[in-house]
Amino acid sequence: MSSTSSTEQPTPTALVIGASRGLGHAMAAELARRGWNVVGTVRDTAARTPLHELADRADGRVTIDRLDVNEPGHLPPLRERLAERAPFDLLFVNSGIAGNEWTPIGEVATDDFVEVMTTNALGPVRAIEALQDLVSPTGLIGAMSSGQGSITDNTTAGRELYRGSKAALNMFVRGFAVRQARTHPRRGFLLLAPGWIRTGLGGPDAPFTVEESAPLLVDVLLSRLGTPGLTYLDRSGRTVPW
Repeated sequence: MSSTSSTEQPTPTALVIGASRGLGHAMAAELARRGWNVVGTVRDTAARTPLHELADRADGRVTIDRLDVNEPGHLPPLRERLAERAPFDLLFVNSGIAGNEWTPIGEVATDDFVEVMTTNALGPVRAIEALQDLVSPTGLIGAMSSGQGSITDNTTAGRELYRGSKAALNMFVRGFAVRQARTHPRRGFLLLAPGWIRTGLGGPDAPFTVEESAPLLVDVLLSRLGTPGLTYLDRSGRTVPW
């Protein structure tokens, strides 16, 4: 957190993994608009992204670092670089790809399965595990899930690989939260289901825009600050069935 005089509240600080574009970028921008300091990560710091444009006009309140969640070797040096910025009030991991949307799971190629499961489930939880000690004991750790990760709500089939990867993410974060409850009982955890949004992942037919969605999603994030335990919520703050 940023230091301030004794009469002022410290400026809250967020670490947003996967903030180069799309929803991750829009949520980082919304947090900055609300007065937060933000560290956002991109996979390649040499490539110009919308996050770089945000940082250029943010008067030092938005900074950029590098992380590819599919590269575990990136995590130790990232943690070392960010240690001087700790503690963070919020760690949010945004990572997701689709593929084989209408392919029955038994027909999905092994390489495709591994890529989607690593990007959507294993990589995000690795990042959370590696960076969690940079988060305040009363802070919030969250990940971008999906309503399609709900086993209860799967009544239409389709997107079986994507659904399975987000259900796996939910289970992994739940296991992590159970372990954390023993050591950090005041910490909050959130799985966020943003809805069908017009991004590269959601496609042009999605009913919601990034611009209208980001403030709602940040509202849900901030509503969970200071509240311990794990929740699985949609864009309106309603509980999604597991």
